[in-house]
Amino acid sequence: MSRKKRHEHVNHERWLVSYADFITLLFAFFVVLFASSQADKKKQSAVAAAMQSAFTPLGSFESHTSTPPITDSSAPQTVTTPAALAMPFPPLGSTHLEEIQQRINRLLHTQTTGGSIPPGSVTTRISAEGLVVSLNEIGFFASGSADVHPVALEMLAALAAALPDATVRVEGHTDNVPIHTSQYATNWELSTARASSIARILLDHSSVRPENLSAAGYAEFHPVASNETEDGRSKNRRVDIILLRDRAPSQ
Repeated sequence: MSRKKRHEHVNHERWLVSYADFITLLFAFFVVLFASSQADKKKQSAVAAAMQSAFTPLGSFESHTSTPPITDSSAPQTVTTPAALAMPFPPLGSTHLEEIQQRINRLLHTQTTGGSIPPGSVTTRISAEGLVVSLNEIGFFASGSADVHPVALEMLAALAAALPDATVRVEGHTDNVPIHTSQYATNWELSTARASSIARILLDHSSVRPENLSAAGYAEFHPVASNETEDGRSKNRRVDIILLRDRAPSQ
């Protein structure tokens, strides 16, 4: 008698293998997404902290605002204070200028009393621009010359030493009498040369830095007195050392 063939058992659960592989891949995919999101949070926190530390000390953002903060408020906050900028020169307000004027006036009194220069050859005043120290021609230059009198050099050196490291402009001025020599064709050249002579002395004996010092010649076009009289013309022949005051920042 022939034996009946056994029918092989068909495994209908093979799909579980593919399903398990799919679940494993899906799990790995979500692990990668989670890791990427954590890295992005760290980067966002770093960027937010950098922006907050950069803008908060400068007052660009208000300390109290209705919008939520960039970073987690529960996290410890680190405020970075920017280094103070070095001032190119000390601030020169009206009070400071008056103090410098008084110091220079005491110095001038001592120098003129000693007889090195004629009394009244140097005057000081405070203008809208700053402290003006006027050097009259009679005490410092010969007529038509930009060479400083040797007897005035000691006084100029002491005056230069009394100046702070600030912005200084040296201005040369003349009267309206024309000049035409082999060295100076017009009053423009003479006034500029005299301003340069005084500026060189300031550079040698003061704490004023070269980048804060300028010299200019204005010829007869910025008079302080009438050129109709000899006394007025004498006052106009001068070199002004102007210690410029601080200017308010433009809005």
